[in-house]
Amino acid sequence: MLVFRRLMPGYAPFVGFVLAASLSAQSQDGRTGTLVVLNKSEAMATFIDVASGGVVARLPTGRGPHELAMTKNGRWAVSTDYSGGNSLTVFDIENVRVDSTIDLSRYSRPHGAFFLQGDTVLAVTSEETSNVVLVNPFRREIVGSIGTGAGGSHMVAVTGDGGTLFTGNMRAASISKLDVASRSQTATFSVPGTPEAITVSQDGSEVWVGSNDEGVVSVVDIEAERVTSPLSGFDWPYRILIVPSHDLVVIPDMGRHVVRFVQHSSRTDIETLSLPDEGPQGVALTPDQGTLFLSLSVSGQIAVIDLETRQIVRRIESGETPDGIGWSPLVLIR
Repeated sequence: MLVFRRLMPGYAPFVGFVLAASLSAQSQDGRTGTLVVLNKSEAMATFIDVASGGVVARLPTGRGPHELAMTKNGRWAVSTDYSGGNSLTVFDIENVRVDSTIDLSRYSRPHGAFFLQGDTVLAVTSEETSNVVLVNPFRREIVGSIGTGAGGSHMVAVTGDGGTLFTGNMRAASISKLDVASRSQTATFSVPGTPEAITVSQDGSEVWVGSNDEGVVSVVDIEAERVTSPLSGFDWPYRILIVPSHDLVVIPDMGRHVVRFVQHSSRTDIETLSLPDEGPQGVALTPDQGTLFLSLSVSGQIAVIDLETRQIVRRIESGETPDGIGWSPLVLIR
């Protein structure tokens, strides 16, 4: 038998029991691990066993959780509590608990977040103050900050070596290049209006950014300082994910309720996956780059997508308004 942990309204803990056989019998495709999904409207994080699709736990966050950062080993995850929370919620995934809440009130509206190399320092945007804050969540302290020099710094992208950051500055219609070692802004690039979605290649040579005002995705050649907009026809290019092993870029379009799969090398569309009225938002990729987990904010589900076929192989119930999402190799149900 195994334990099913969840938090009821008011966060009073409840412990129940279910048969392991009844859960394991639901496993369909060999995928395992744990998903941590942020439910924005509920201020909760839902822990889901991938093999069974069963909820392991529901834990509270601060108000308005949006983005989730996870360590590479899947042991820790951090929620940015953006809509009124002004905090970070740190989750101990292995022990299924909230480890701490870190007050970032002087760096308000924390949103985009990634762990830097080594997984001890988290880079998180403070949209209201135009900073990227560097936080050690295990010591529960701010270790530095980098000014972006532009308004509305919403999302952050990190190069593979963790030395360079890029922010999409929604109010300023720009992206900022930031050097972690010197804690300084080193370049600014103008892009089409309201850049939200952003990602960077591992080597830092190119940045992909989605601009909501014009419905385009641009590619910034960092060395040449050249911005091109090869992809159009979006309504709300919500997130962008480069998948090098498949020569692929995955772009959920929240407004049109589709996911566009684009060939990375040619900047051309391969396929469009339609998700009518489901609200595709957050993305998480397994380390082998074979499986994509996509949060569907309107339908309250997670779509499990095989990137070889670019098709949904399964759906998992996730609770209301799922957005930020992360995958851990840890299996919590045994």
